[in-house]
This record gives sequence, structure tokens and C-alpha cells, in this order.
Amino acid sequence: MKVRGAATYAYEWPVDNPAYLYPLQAEIAAGSITGVATGPATAEPGVLAVLTHENAPKLAEGTDAEVAVLQSEEIAFRGQFVGGVIAETSEIARHAARLVRFRYDERGHDVELRADRDDLSKPVNAAFFGAGGGELQNGMPADTAMGDVEAALATAAVLLDATYTTPIEHHNPMEPHTAIASWADGRLTLYCSSQGVHMPRMLVASAFGLDPGRVRLISPHVGGGFGSKVYPSTYLVLAALAAQLVPGRPVKLALTRQQMFSLVGYRPSTIQRVQLGADDGGRLTAIAHDSVQQTAKAKGYAEQVAVCSRTMYASPNRRTTHRVVALDVPVPTIMRGPGEASGMFALESAVDEMALACGLDPVEFRIRNEPDVHPESGLPFSSRNLVACLRQGARRFGWEPRDPTPRARRDRGWLVGTGVGTSIYPCPRLPGNTAAIRVGPDRRYTVMIGAADIGTGTWTALTQIAADALGVHVEDVELQIGDTTFPLASSAGFSSGINCWGTTIFAAADRLRATLESHHGGTVPAEGLEVSADMPDNPDMARYAMYSFGAQFAEVRVHEDTGELRVPRLLGVFDAGRIINPKTARSQLLGGMTWGLSMALHEHSVIDPRFGHVVNHDFAEYHIAANADVHSIEPHWLEQEDLHINPMGSKGIGEVGTVGTAAAIANAVHHATGVRVRDLPITLDKLLDAPRSSR
Repeated sequence: MKVRGAATYAYEWPVDNPAYLYPLQAEIAAGSITGVATGPATAEPGVLAVLTHENAPKLAEGTDAEVAVLQSEEIAFRGQFVGGVIAETSEIARHAARLVRFRYDERGHDVELRADRDDLSKPVNAAFFGAGGGELQNGMPADTAMGDVEAALATAAVLLDATYTTPIEHHNPMEPHTAIASWADGRLTLYCSSQGVHMPRMLVASAFGLDPGRVRLISPHVGGGFGSKVYPSTYLVLAALAAQLVPGRPVKLALTRQQMFSLVGYRPSTIQRVQLGADDGGRLTAIAHDSVQQTAKAKGYAEQVAVCSRTMYASPNRRTTHRVVALDVPVPTIMRGPGEASGMFALESAVDEMALACGLDPVEFRIRNEPDVHPESGLPFSSRNLVACLRQGARRFGWEPRDPTPRARRDRGWLVGTGVGTSIYPCPRLPGNTAAIRVGPDRRYTVMIGAADIGTGTWTALTQIAADALGVHVEDVELQIGDTTFPLASSAGFSSGINCWGTTIFAAADRLRATLESHHGGTVPAEGLEVSADMPDNPDMARYAMYSFGAQFAEVRVHEDTGELRVPRLLGVFDAGRIINPKTARSQLLGGMTWGLSMALHEHSVIDPRFGHVVNHDFAEYHIAANADVHSIEPHWLEQEDLHINPMGSKGIGEVGTVGTAAAIANAVHHATGVRVRDLPITLDKLLDAPRSSR
């Protein structure tokens, strides 16, 4: 469908007589609006209305800062929505937007993240949306401790104490965030670029005081999201408010690339201190991982950055903490591999440093510290084949024989190095999933669930799962997703989609078979039959620790004179359970590893502290990996299944491919140059004239 150009994206839906909305954004980072001059804009031919906080309809729900659009004169960050121009064409709206003038009472702002601040706070959970949100509270405590970490560090034969930082990073999906809003008879229809349909519908319905049944959200195809389209309420609310000012006309809104840098979230920057202690045999005796990250004053968000250190390696003494500082910045959000992508860069870099300090090969050091059960909970793993990933990856990559001495390999002016990093991501199951299956007398099946395809192949994978569950050919199954007219489903995120939706489809298939056998003798009635089922409980979730794992190997080349850095080879082996579709799985893992390469070498959103906004807010200055940066990438997986997690035996693959890549590259850079880069991204200024180590 996509190859033929037949997939309809949010902005492309045909609607009658649309109006066009161009947003107005705050030009200060903190303060309030004291006046608005809209006359020159409204006088422009083709302008239908100018929307500001002065004439915006009042919302029923105003506690969530991302929902309470235009409900007050207060400014929480630069780039915040302060209005919009509605016009006959997008060009007129954009031109007229330049004519609107705001007066401000500006307050001093604070956008600086430091670990030594005296206003750090402990989040409610290790992953948390707060200040009126509360949507993401995963129950993981912000801090944990086992044993006596300080005593173990004090008596360790080998000690590491290092700090690692990761910058703000932005998602930048190819399809911008778009919406079409249309009101009719007190009902709201939204065509939206969203990673789910039911959750944003509930947020918007609550905002406008509507019964959810009076809001329909349609999003069958999404041109990438990576987490930025899980909570798309802000621009949806703006479009719906604008549509109320032009009754009878749908309103189209598409954010520009630059606007996306302040309105749709980002990965928050982190400062992470990792302390490791080991005995003479290279076994860890202490692990401490303390994370500080930024959040927004408008709405709190915390990522589970240090949680990976609770799971990866065996040690009798461990501590993990999370602290946040609220700044005058836009609200952060989920970004591919949330928490673990940042945390594993620090942990896996530190583990590499520790392996070298212990005189051990980095692969052997990791295997030596492999836990038999979950190090904190004591639960057995539903499956954990990380050692197999490391051994198979080392063999495929040609890891041995490897001289551990930095700067030992040269090739025509290039320093050559290799590095390894491991990957982990949990296998969560999100609540709120129902599937319906209808079968006709012709034995053709229609499977309905409000799932989303964000470019990951959900259309294909769920059709395969349904056919497998029903025991029929895929040609006999029609899948319907991406619309709130279909049964309730969780959003696509945290590598949970196939686990949740596939499990629910299996349950509906079981119910259909049972209903046919018990009531119809196995024969489909002439009028057909439809059944539905909720996602069943999984008692094994309380009995086992459930994760996807992986091992990633990188080769880098650093030019000895210029510091130019190239990654000619990446190879990963993943423990991801049963692979539903090898083509889409390879695509997901390859994309994740490419993202990790981009995280390692390029991505860095720079805030100008004078004005409080991201200055490199376009593709000219926010660098992501381009085709020239990506050479050989080989994703492999183990032929395994894990039936403790779901009836398909699958695990998640969307996030785990990104986790660990940046550390593998950073470790390879150290091997090549002797320079230990602890602050992402790894740019040439950090390699030239930097102190070098001999190990």
C-alpha cells in the first residue's frame, strides 16, 4: 500500500472546504502575555480568525499543561502555543501569523542542568509524568539500594568513579505532527498522526468535557513517531479550538520542522555518575548509578535512566537513584529506548572501563558478571540468552584475537578500534486492550482492534498473528486498525504493541473457536458471527523477569590528523524471542542500530541560555545519521521463543536495537584512540588533543 502511494496520512484525508491553521508561539521563556495586537492580521484578505487566549473557548479540563492550550496568559517555555491564524490557505495563514504582535511581562528564566544544584527533586517513580498528567507511572521506585554500597566501594580491589552525560535529542520523524479537526452536531472528528487512537481521544474528550463516544480519532498510517506521537494532545486541542471559531469547516494543521523542536517533546539531557567496584577476579562487588535529568516546570517527566543497572550485572551491593530539576523548557517525552538508551550508554561505557582496569577482555568481563536471576527481585528470567548473544556476536564480528592496547591498529592514517556494548529493554504489557473478530459464512475473518502502525509493520504482523491464531491463511484475514470505532487498544510504545495486541487477538480467536463449537457445532451461521475478548491476565508476569537482550559490536576508524570519525561496521545479535516477520524485524533492528549510531556521533539539541530555546532547530544544524554515515549494519537474532511472555513467544524489538549502540561505538573509539569520551555526541573536538590512556 505504501509503495503504491495508497496509504493515507493524517494531513492527506480529503475533507470539504478546509481552513488552515498556522500556530503562534511564545517569544519568551517565562512570563505572561500583557497584550495582543491582531488587527493587521485580521485585515488580511483570506484570514478567517485569529485565535489567542483572549478568545479561545474555555476547556473543561485545565490541569494538564499539555491539554490546557490557550487557557491563560502564562508562558512556561519559549515556543509554547499562544495562538494561531486561521485562513483560506496555509500560505495566507503563515503570512498573517507574522503580523500578530504580543506584549509580554518577561520573567527571568532558568534552563541550565547541573548535578550540583540545590533544587534537585526525587520523582514519584523512575518513569513518571506529573503535574496533571500522571499517565506514565510504571511502579518502579525512583531509588533502590541493596547491601552496603559505600563499604563495598571502599574495599574494592578495583574501583571506577566516572560521570557520563547525554544531551537533549529530538525525534524528527519524517512525517510532521499533523491534524485535521472537524465539529458537527457536537461531535469532534480528528484525523491525526498518532501512535495510538484511544488514549488521545480520552485526553481530548476530557479537555472539551465530551463523552469519549462523541470524539472519533482516525490514524491508520503514521510516518514515524519514535515516542513523540504517543501524547499528541497539545496540537490536537489547538486544532479543535480553532475549528470552533470557523463553524462548519474542518481545520488543517501541520507543524513545521522548526516548530517540532519546541512542541512535541524530546529526550531529556542527563548527568550520570557510575561507581563500580570489583574484586581481584574481575567480579563486581558494588554498582552505584546516580542519574540527574532535566524536566519542565510546566509538567514533570522522569525517565528510568538508572534502572538498567538494577538488571544487567550480578553484584551483592547496588544503589540506583533518580533526580530531576524543573527548568523553563518544553516538556520532555518518550523517545525511542526511553531511559535505557541514555542509561546504558553510561553503564556500558563504565563496564568497558572496568574491564580494562581489571585486565580482562570486555566480552569476558560481561560474561563473568552475568546474573543467574534478576539481581534485585530474585525472580528467574523468562529467558535470558545474553551470553549466547555475546558469544555469537563475537564470533560473527571476528572479535578475537583482539589486542586491547589503544592505538595499536593503524590503516593508512586511520586509527582502528573495536568495541562492544550490551542491550536490554523490558517486555511490558499495557492495560486496556480488546479485540473483535467477525467471521462470515465464506470463512473470511475481519479482525478489529484500535492499534496503530507507526511504520513498524503492524498491519503485516498482526495479520500474520491473527491467521496463526485462527489457523487460516493470511489471505483470509482482513485487519482493521487505527480508528476509535474499533475496540480499545493501548498506544504503540515501549516495545509493547505486538505483545499487547497479539495476545488480545489470540484471546479473541480462542473465544471465536469456543463459541462456534459450543453453539453452532463448528459451523458458521448464515448471518455470520462476531466475538470480542479482552487481553487476559498473565500470571507469569509476577513469576518471571521479562526482557529483550542484545550484544552490539562496533568497528570505528578515526583519522589520526583530523579526528574524522567513521563507523564502517556495526553488528548486533539479539535475544528477542520468536520473530513474527523476519523482514520487518530486520528493518526495526537495523533502524534502531542506525539511531544508536546517530546518537553516538551526531544528535545534540543546543539550548541558548540567553533565550531558552533550541537554536539548531532544523535539519541543516541538527545532525542525524545520513546515508554516508551508515555503512555495514548486520542485525541477527537467536532462534528462540519465550512463551512465558505471550502465546506468540515473541519479545519487543523496537527499542532494544537502539540501546547499547552508542556505548559500543564509544568503547571502540577509546580502543582506536586512547581517548575516553564520556559526553555524547562523540565529535572531533573531543578527540583532538584530548588526554589519552594506554589501556
